[in-house]
Amino acid sequence: MNPLDTTEFKKQGHMIIDFLADYYENISNYPVLSQVEPNYLKKLLPSFAPSNPEPIETILEDYQKHIIPGITHWQSPNYFAYFPSSGSTAGFLGEMLSTGLNVVGFNWISSPAATELENVVIDWLGEILNLPKSFLFKGGGGGVLLGTTCEGILGTLVVARDKILSKIGSENIGKLVVYGSDQTHCAVQKAAHIIGINPKNFRAIKTNKLNSFTLLPESLLSTIENDLKNGLVPCFLCVTVGTTSTTAIDPVRKLCNVAKDYGIWVHVDAAYAGSACICPEFRYLIDGVEDADSFSLNAHKWFLTNLDCCCLWLKDPNSLIKCLSTTNSDYLENSASDSKQVVDYKDWQVTLSRRFRALKVWFVLRSYGADNLRNFLRNHVEMAKTFEGLVKMDKRFEIVVPRKLALVCFRILPYGKKVANGKVPNGEAKLLNGKKLADGKVTNGEAKLISSEDVVANEINRKLLDSINGSGDVYMTHAMVEGVFVIRCAIGATLTEEMHVIKAWKVVQEHADVIIGLETVH
Repeated sequence: MNPLDTTEFKKQGHMIIDFLADYYENISNYPVLSQVEPNYLKKLLPSFAPSNPEPIETILEDYQKHIIPGITHWQSPNYFAYFPSSGSTAGFLGEMLSTGLNVVGFNWISSPAATELENVVIDWLGEILNLPKSFLFKGGGGGVLLGTTCEGILGTLVVARDKILSKIGSENIGKLVVYGSDQTHCAVQKAAHIIGINPKNFRAIKTNKLNSFTLLPESLLSTIENDLKNGLVPCFLCVTVGTTSTTAIDPVRKLCNVAKDYGIWVHVDAAYAGSACICPEFRYLIDGVEDADSFSLNAHKWFLTNLDCCCLWLKDPNSLIKCLSTTNSDYLENSASDSKQVVDYKDWQVTLSRRFRALKVWFVLRSYGADNLRNFLRNHVEMAKTFEGLVKMDKRFEIVVPRKLALVCFRILPYGKKVANGKVPNGEAKLLNGKKLADGKVTNGEAKLISSEDVVANEINRKLLDSINGSGDVYMTHAMVEGVFVIRCAIGATLTEEMHVIKAWKVVQEHADVIIGLETVH
């Protein structure tokens, strides 16, 4: 057996490329959301691993027959769920080279190019974003490419924790408080729990629709002051630029101004919306970032960089290195590291091993250039405006929160119309107030939180979303904000064009006609 036979490598590599090219050409023919049932694959594959080798042709045949049906097609032009995971030829090729080299770049000496290219591209990207020089290597700061924002938040939380405990003693860890809003990503609460923060000391500060679900500085201030009165110690604040539910934009500068008076570490999580900030017209979204301690975005979301790639910048990388550096590891010692003239990225992350992610970012930036990347993002925003306009034209629906960037949050209003396509003759609207839910019960205490009209509307919108996704024609997901169920249309897949957006709205309308028709009959 020769696992790296170059002849077979070329032959099979070409087969895989051809296979993927055909997949992308035909991706619109697949149901966007996988339609399989749980545990489907166990019934199709053997119970034991093969004892003898099988030809690549047989493996690919089974891949097409058994694996593809269980795939939700994130690269489909009809994918509008969660947030995008935009891939590209350049991103794929960079990833392929990285996988082919298969280096483990935990320190400089283990592959100097892996470290130094990462230093270069993190500064390149920082400059395109117009980040303060203090976040760049050339300005005394620096950055690292991680797998996900979850890793970045975990690392920065460790720094914030240790910074405070060095002053008050490790025995007081139970007093530390972490702040976010009720729209902050769950990764923050999870990371806080991992590093030993009392779960009761995570503050999910309430937001509201009136303020577009942003975290208000006054709310943060009052929460901090209340914690101080109770003998607790403020530690960490996560400011979100582009929340998952609605793309709410927290006011970075104002929140930093509050936090700095109390010595709180401020991390700006721009996992989704950060990419858009390379466009001058969207850069204002992170105004005030110069007052934060760390900033991150996910290049794998909306920057044509195949999964995974989170970009994290810090003003003071040494604070992270101090917390995460490996000690008493003779096997990692080398003269380059001892010289203090190189970066050892093992000390910038939780794990020791790491991938050569910089290659794909380098490929994306060089292959497309900043101007084309800006236009790519702008096109998605324009498509979202188109979808938003279509929703507004149909009086059965409402835009729940003002559109930000390329996410549109909408729902059927708390009443149904007896006609199709949103045309409502005078007096034909039928209120659904008081209708029973499918099982005759109100779930999750919704009746205590929202009006009976919204309880009914939530049930109808759930049915609508299930119907849409069950068709396989498009895939969207939902959010709950102030007890209201909203449907999210997140535009950002690489292959999506305006015709796909228009088609998506037609699918929504067709399924709404059926759902509302059934509701008004009963």
